[in-house]
Amino acid sequence: MSEATSMDPRERIARRVARELRDGFYVNLGIGLPTMVANYIPPGMEVVLQSENGMLGVGPYPLAGTEDADLINAGKETITEIPGCCYFSSADSFGMIRGGHVDLTVLGALEVDVQGNLANWAIPGKMLKGMGGAMDLVAGAKRVIIAMEHATKDKKPKIFNKCTLPLTGVGVVNLIVTELAVIEVTPGGLVLHEAAIGVTPADVQKLTEPVLKIAPEFRPMTV
Repeated sequence: MSEATSMDPRERIARRVARELRDGFYVNLGIGLPTMVANYIPPGMEVVLQSENGMLGVGPYPLAGTEDADLINAGKETITEIPGCCYFSSADSFGMIRGGHVDLTVLGALEVDVQGNLANWAIPGKMLKGMGGAMDLVAGAKRVIIAMEHATKDKKPKIFNKCTLPLTGVGVVNLIVTELAVIEVTPGGLVLHEAAIGVTPADVQKLTEPVLKIAPEFRPMTV
């Protein structure tokens, strides 16, 4: 078994998403799995992470024993700072998001569909904690990447022809990264660009409701 296939699925997703970052980007990482991307920013690349609770310049997770309870992200997890970081009000934070100053946001999802619609904040019948900043982020960020496990625990698809849950945004998703695949959302449908080592396009299709188009440059997913 290769290092890639033996890797924790969430780590594999975070590592692959980190490869989509570019020097000079201002990036917002959503609560949960997306926050792991901060640990895998390529060496030498300058990426400024923004947290909607009012911080610019988020660093990797702190090492055990070095946590500062006053430094937290929007998910209430302890974080670190990079040199030059700054703090500001939530109003200023959302002014940055709504003003189109975030190059990329990485979010988790409950459902994504073939049109790039996203559902990630509400499950009917379950307690609602609120939508957080996701609706603002998908409307204001220049690019939206979904980082999620490909299927539910009982192997049901999370990528649909049409979302069934309340939507966070309509036609907002650009790229879906899972532990199995990298899928681009295009006007002509979903395009499979990469599959994890040892995973075939047919394997990915079995866990995906829409019919996937295979990219001409289809290749193994490397992390």
